[in-house]
Amino acid sequence: MRSSTISRNGNYIGLLLANTILGSAMPMLIILGGLAGLMLAPSTGLATLPASLQTLAGLLAAAPFSLLMGRWGRKAGFLLGVGCAVFGGLLGFWALISGSFFVLCVAHLALGAALACYQYFRFAAAETVSVAWQPVAISLMLTSGLIAAFVGPQVFIMAKDLFAPIPLAGAYAALAALSMIGAIPLILTRLPIAPQSMPQSLRDRLASLSVLRRRPVRLAIGLGAVSQGVMVFLMIPTPLAMIGCGFSETVAGDVIRWHVVAMFAPSFFTGFLIKRFGVHPIAVLGLVLLILSTLVALTGLTSAHFYLSLVVLGVGWNFGFIGATTMLANAVYDDEKAMVQGANDTVIALVSTVCAFGAGAIIAGFGWAILSGTAFILLVLASGLFFHQVRRTV
Repeated sequence: MRSSTISRNGNYIGLLLANTILGSAMPMLIILGGLAGLMLAPSTGLATLPASLQTLAGLLAAAPFSLLMGRWGRKAGFLLGVGCAVFGGLLGFWALISGSFFVLCVAHLALGAALACYQYFRFAAAETVSVAWQPVAISLMLTSGLIAAFVGPQVFIMAKDLFAPIPLAGAYAALAALSMIGAIPLILTRLPIAPQSMPQSLRDRLASLSVLRRRPVRLAIGLGAVSQGVMVFLMIPTPLAMIGCGFSETVAGDVIRWHVVAMFAPSFFTGFLIKRFGVHPIAVLGLVLLILSTLVALTGLTSAHFYLSLVVLGVGWNFGFIGATTMLANAVYDDEKAMVQGANDTVIALVSTVCAFGAGAIIAGFGWAILSGTAFILLVLASGLFFHQVRRTV
């Protein structure tokens, strides 16, 4: 069911509410992964393994979830993702109760798959409204990340000691409970059971990937991957760089908090800007802001430089990522969506994983200036290619 107005669209409101509740798991997992890993890992070198496996699970699960939704519908796919989150939360709870690092790793594999599933809420949002309102629907769907950025940490604080003296077990239990609550608005929505026809044979599925050779599709996937990859590349090592410059963990954490706010707060108006000025100008503005964030990072190491760089980075990501999602939604037909969206999110997850590991190696071996300079060079090259392809498209 499609509607020209979002406020009267019950399916869209249900998706928005579900995404807001379920998305609160992400900031909780940013906190939990490292702390629980440090508690249970046999050595400090393995403390980040649960979080790394969570990222890997997201990479591996992106395409299968999209294909499943293509065959059985968005609702079935999202509910399966919720099941993964509940299972992962309960496993994490049991891992802390039993002191099993292996069980904790399995838990984060399941939770990483759930987070990959939740990425498709933005595409589902576009399918509930008319074409003219798709940019607004996608943009407003991402505002849930702003609410989750505040709700998730608060739930963590309230629940982490519920099963004292075992620390953090309550947070995993709360994550499972939160996921079950988030399933309620999903169950109440009436999304199509099978919105797309799927190629049956492996040969047909591979042949259907020829759509990726179309320039508008390549542009959308490339822009999304660059926006997400550069954001991860600069965001992840920022706390390490700030602590290395003598700033406290509190100040570093505050920079990240305002970065997250800058990522999602513009979503209240990004869709309307795209609707008013077009998707390509907003995408270009996103790339310009990403480049500007690297230049700010290169010009100094004061707290003001870190704050400004990460805030501009967040806004640039918002314009670029929402622009890319809108471009992809406009570039494919219904029977292509499952395959193309799966490929899109797999590419984005792959680029993000490479950037995350690469950023760690560069910040450890060469420092913040080289990291920022590398990001600047990569962005200039990517932006030049994007501008050239846009001119050829237009």
